[in-house]
Amino acid sequence: LIARGVGRGTTVTLLTGNTPEALTARYAATLAGARVVSLYDGMSVPVLAEIVASVDTTVLLVDAERFDAAAELLPLIDVPTVLTLGPGPESIGADVIAASAHRPAEPPAVRLGPDDDLGIRHTGGTTGIPKGILGLHGPYRTIFDVAFFAGAPGEPPRFLAATALAHLAGIMADLALYHGGLVVLQRTFEPGEVLAAIERERITDLWVLPPLLHRLLDHPAISRTDVSSLRKILYGGSASSPTRVREALKVFGPVLIGVYGMSEAQLISALPSEEHDRIGHGGQVSVGRPADGVEVEIRDVDGTVLPTGEQGEVHVRSASLMAGYWKQPDLTAQVLQDGWLNTGDVGYFDEDGYLYLADRAKDLIIVVGGHVYPSEVEDLLVSHPAIAQCAVFGVRDAQQAEHVHVAVVPAPGQRPELDEIQAFVTARKGRIYAPEVLHLVDEIPLTAVGKPDKKRLRQSVAG
Repeated sequence: LIARGVGRGTTVTLLTGNTPEALTARYAATLAGARVVSLYDGMSVPVLAEIVASVDTTVLLVDAERFDAAAELLPLIDVPTVLTLGPGPESIGADVIAASAHRPAEPPAVRLGPDDDLGIRHTGGTTGIPKGILGLHGPYRTIFDVAFFAGAPGEPPRFLAATALAHLAGIMADLALYHGGLVVLQRTFEPGEVLAAIERERITDLWVLPPLLHRLLDHPAISRTDVSSLRKILYGGSASSPTRVREALKVFGPVLIGVYGMSEAQLISALPSEEHDRIGHGGQVSVGRPADGVEVEIRDVDGTVLPTGEQGEVHVRSASLMAGYWKQPDLTAQVLQDGWLNTGDVGYFDEDGYLYLADRAKDLIIVVGGHVYPSEVEDLLVSHPAIAQCAVFGVRDAQQAEHVHVAVVPAPGQRPELDEIQAFVTARKGRIYAPEVLHLVDEIPLTAVGKPDKKRLRQSVAG
């Protein structure tokens, strides 16, 4: 890579899947001093092309799982060097692994400091150009000292990467290897294969988003799978109902750790397994107390710090914050002020210092008569026996008035009706929270980072 011009201030972009070559290439690029960008699955080729151009890509690395995508992408981009991770079509590029066989094995003498660029992570949008989040070496290093990420003394972690290395699974892989463990890679998340790998490989650590945790719980193999090796299942990224969390604790044992974080701030708070009885007034499970070294304030829209129990915007200050949004100083200035990050989330603290999230501020549905936070309605609906999964979202009509819609994956053998759901919600939360439109679906679409894709749901409604 260095021979191809890679060094401090350059960008290596990865069009790769969950492969050993992809992980090795990321470490090689970092050792060479480059900032690294990993492209997510699920983004359209034009969006990928925009990202490749916007981050000033010096070298694009493609693994065997992405040759077809590369063939579509290459005509749209102008990159100095494109290389393959293993044998591939000459039309894509030379095989960098074959070339490296003739290079010295000693790491290059590149000195990097805490203020050097580490990489750019992108938000998981499906249309438009996702924001690039610039991270530095120093802030990233802070997460390696978090106690619960380490394995038990004498027992190195065995992490199963069943979600994209481009997202949090990549961080978890780094942590496992840093603590002397190993990483088992799966190409895609298939619940039966995940359960089989846990038993076969004696997996100790797993990261899942709540929708994926639910898929594990609902898989018929769960009752006959030996999951006794698991020491921690980290989950987060979207809301999970207390009902499903209790079910997971019963099935997997006291190994669940709820985490709240984001690419802009890394880890913000964590909820240990034994504290999952903390349920907020909206029915949501707490996201725990702020992590060591992290300050959290709940503020009103005018910046006033709010007292315990009052909902407001979640602001965070720590040594782990992003440097800013790539090439977007105005947007950076909107969310980073005086060392504090406005997360865009809405939440509150209870009297014991536990944090609860109501929702993303941008997902708030403003209806006649009040405000509806989708996650509160979702937490309630998944306790209904006829509902396996759901996503609540707002849709505007011709007069720009918002209406509450819900996409529902029915429980096996069930077919919930709209009036049934409305009565259920109205009785427990009030009439304004009751969905006006029901969409029965086979599955909830997910974004490139595995969160419910409400943008796509709105588009499907619009036709």
